[in-house]
Amino acid sequence: MKRLVILGGGESGVGAAILGKTKGMDVFLSDSGTIAPHYRDMLDSENIPWEDNAHTPELILNADEVVKSPGIPPTAPIVRAILDKGIPVISEIELAGRYTDAKMVCITGSNGKTTTTLLTYHILRQAGINAGLAGNVGRSLALQVAREHHDVYVIELSSFQLENMYRFKANIAVILNITPDHLDRYDYEMQNYINAKFRIIRNQTPADAFIYWQDDPVIRRQLRHITTEARHYPFAEHQQDTTAAYIDAEDHLFIDTPAQTLTMPRADLALSGLHNLFNSMAAGLSACILDLKKDDIRRALSDFEGVEHRLESVATIRGVHWINDSKATNVNSCWYALESMPQSGVILILGGKDKGNDYSEILPLVKDKVKAIVAMGKDNEKIIRYFSSHIPVHDTHSIRQAVDTCNALAVEGDTVLLSPCCASFDLFKSYEDRGRQFKDTVRQLQN
Repeated sequence: MKRLVILGGGESGVGAAILGKTKGMDVFLSDSGTIAPHYRDMLDSENIPWEDNAHTPELILNADEVVKSPGIPPTAPIVRAILDKGIPVISEIELAGRYTDAKMVCITGSNGKTTTTLLTYHILRQAGINAGLAGNVGRSLALQVAREHHDVYVIELSSFQLENMYRFKANIAVILNITPDHLDRYDYEMQNYINAKFRIIRNQTPADAFIYWQDDPVIRRQLRHITTEARHYPFAEHQQDTTAAYIDAEDHLFIDTPAQTLTMPRADLALSGLHNLFNSMAAGLSACILDLKKDDIRRALSDFEGVEHRLESVATIRGVHWINDSKATNVNSCWYALESMPQSGVILILGGKDKGNDYSEILPLVKDKVKAIVAMGKDNEKIIRYFSSHIPVHDTHSIRQAVDTCNALAVEGDTVLLSPCCASFDLFKSYEDRGRQFKDTVRQLQN
């Protein structure tokens, strides 16, 4: 009997453990932290042995194969020990892909992948497709493969999840953009991060599709050095020689694929802003390649309600508009948020766990649109040092301090934008926790 060891007791790890048990393997799960009660109950109900707050080498290094949760870095001591013994390490997505023949629509990128994933899933569901949602959003792919049947899976994939995928194949692979992110994970070498992202096109055949932003300089450069047999479907704001999705002279979204051609007024798209235009193009291309009905695609593109913590309007208080963009955990995502803001009167909240950020990308927009920066984090020295010669910067160390400072600075007509550029883990449990605390604190101003 094959022994499968799972590292990590969260959504992906527990899903992988249940799939392994369903397929008759000897499964053991280990987590160096504390497993949440919900996941403990799931493991116990399946009679899967587990441990938390420790990694016991004797119970791990006898594995035939290890599934590593994406949050565990390859430099972790237990992972190094596993690799030193020559034990294969794979991802939950790799494991799940072995046991399903469903079509896979896989989406990655430094920014926009959650919105694009949810929008693509929305289109499929609106069209009556039996679709599952997995990866960074939705539920574990492995758990769904073990317990349900879907004809298509729409999967958001981070670079971490792509690291340990080898034979898995995406029928439709989407790379939205690539900008510096998570460089602390990749030895501060941008090329290592790029290589991880491009694993999404591994194993694609001429029957598969590769969708990407045509004007992204990193993607363009990488495509000069690698090849894929998949059909290319680039998208861009304006038409070029090979562009499959763009805005035409009449300000219509135009999508052209061998399966079908679709047009609709740009004004009818539910999501506004240049970044969301690209997200809509990528989702629309996927839907057209899958040959969904045009009316279903248009309707879904026009009635999608957006994503929490991504340019989410919170409230307008005394004429000041408050926006929650807590999901902006890197500099490029903040750039897109600022690009969509009014021309002046923006108070920008930055800060958190820095991932090797280079703030020069947003500096021109900050100079043009931002009247003050409120730095919010345990250590704001880098932000203060970089921006203080250009614009007033206020040093705060809690959500309450930050909101109160913004409220004191703002006048009628201003916009307060939480778009932190950084991970949340210095003061918050997650970007969701940060966004919800921000919304709660802002709404208290109304009382």
